[in-house]
Amino acid sequence: MATDADEAPLLADEPLRPGSCSRELELREFRDRYVFRSLDGGGAFAVARSDGSLRPLSAEEAAAGSDCKVSKIYGVAGMIRLLAGSYVLVITSRKDAGSYGASTVYHANSMKFLCCNEAIKHLTSEEKRDEAYFMSLLRIAETTCGLYYSYDRDLTLNLQRASKLAAGRVHKPLWKQADPRFVWNRNLLEELIETKTEQFTLKDRLVRITLFSRRCNRRLGTRMWRRGANLEGATANFVETEQLVEYEGLTSSFIQVRGSIPLLWEQIVDLSYKPRPSIIEHEEMTKVVERHFHDLSQRYGDTMVIDLTDKQGDEGNLSNAFAAEMQNFPDIRYVHFDFHHICRGGNFDNLQVLYDEIEEAIQKQGYFLMNSKGEILLDQSGVVRSNCIDCLDRTNVTQSFLARKSLDSQLQRMGALSSAESISQSDSINDKFKKLWVEHGDELSLEYAGSYALKGDLVRYGRQTLPGLIKDGMSALSRYYLNNFHDGVRQDALDLISGYYTVSKSSSSPFQIIGFESAPYLPVASAIIVGGITVTTFTLSQVGRSAQHLISSIIFAGLTAGVVALVKANGKQLCSRPRLCGLI
Repeated sequence: MATDADEAPLLADEPLRPGSCSRELELREFRDRYVFRSLDGGGAFAVARSDGSLRPLSAEEAAAGSDCKVSKIYGVAGMIRLLAGSYVLVITSRKDAGSYGASTVYHANSMKFLCCNEAIKHLTSEEKRDEAYFMSLLRIAETTCGLYYSYDRDLTLNLQRASKLAAGRVHKPLWKQADPRFVWNRNLLEELIETKTEQFTLKDRLVRITLFSRRCNRRLGTRMWRRGANLEGATANFVETEQLVEYEGLTSSFIQVRGSIPLLWEQIVDLSYKPRPSIIEHEEMTKVVERHFHDLSQRYGDTMVIDLTDKQGDEGNLSNAFAAEMQNFPDIRYVHFDFHHICRGGNFDNLQVLYDEIEEAIQKQGYFLMNSKGEILLDQSGVVRSNCIDCLDRTNVTQSFLARKSLDSQLQRMGALSSAESISQSDSINDKFKKLWVEHGDELSLEYAGSYALKGDLVRYGRQTLPGLIKDGMSALSRYYLNNFHDGVRQDALDLISGYYTVSKSSSSPFQIIGFESAPYLPVASAIIVGGITVTTFTLSQVGRSAQHLISSIIFAGLTAGVVALVKANGKQLCSRPRLCGLI
């Protein structure tokens, strides 16, 4: 999705050439205004620093004045209005991340909000405090990873959908062609389009494989604060992944989707390593599931569900509830595959058991194929929807396995492989394919959980290795810290820039302290626990010298145990939690 001054939705009604996309812009910062001028023939406009009002400029007006700071930017992603005024998000640096067909895909390396908030001096003390917190959320948004865009290609549509656009729609601006689920700058709504590309030579001919993962914005959020579905049936961490293959003028596309279990459920952080998931009782539960799968069938055709969760424990309770709901939809095939049980010991090859069960349905769904003239040779008639609990690690391993099976079929149909050949017979090609999916899993995990994906070894080597176990351990610790002590604020940032929370002076402050406020107490409690354990250990070592040391040990041990019990009892309150929006 192109994100420059002429394409940003907030500027769509300005007479600036709505169909064009400027690849580079000059930003001129005056004391009273920001001036944005295209460096490749586009238009120009000004934004007032007092209130964020927009005004189109002629070429002469844009070039006038010299008392300013001049810099180059690569896009204007949009604007957001807070209590004191508006803030404009610009792309300050970019990186060439690959290509989609003949179009270059860029990664937004760095972004910056420009302030148009002179009215801050007229705010009350409470409003100033709220504005300061909102601005801290914008700074978090500036560092969002995984944002990709193109100036001349709609990345939100997979190849099959794009090839079937109505003739009139093709001539509209890119943001009007786009699938709104995947437009990250629609009302500054974050969309994570993750792209990875590998190419290799097969029988002296070039083959290019590209992965495009489009993260839906309808239930955007962090790992523990966005679980399951909302009442409209949109699920957390819903991602459409397209495996694009180009060979000898033929282009093929294979689509898979992932998404959280489409029930109403939550998993609130409470300082435990693995908080218990719980189902939210609601009279519309079946309707929520129905809305979710109706949307999938409308967009992708026949849907097959692969549930990778455990059959026992808390996961089992959630899985059983999902399976029970799926009995209400006999037209949708539901397959449960207990990944941890069947692939225990890191045996990735056991996924063949799953593939043998669904092979006929996968082949029936097929993939999309067109020739160099744009003529459609094959259609993909359905989609596989995979999920585990997070829709990250187990899901990525499974999707990579299905993608490799499809890639063999695609290359065989294109004539790059014979019917008896597979990419797994070439170590170099197979390694590149695995590397592609490992990096893909890492990017999606960073966006949702804040850490690298686990089980990367299963994709890369088909087994677990010692370095892989160490990396997984570090990633698990990172997830624990971020989920418990950081993601509440990050969720607020996502809700703010995505438009799910709207700032209004007429509304009461969302940051009023009600009851127990945890943040100041957690460092103190942690220090008491560590100090108590240290002193208890020291005094115990001195017990033999005097009875007083024994009494001291008992006192400090009791104090430490009491604080531990207090922390455990108030675990949910001590964690970072969002304040702007509810869970559903």
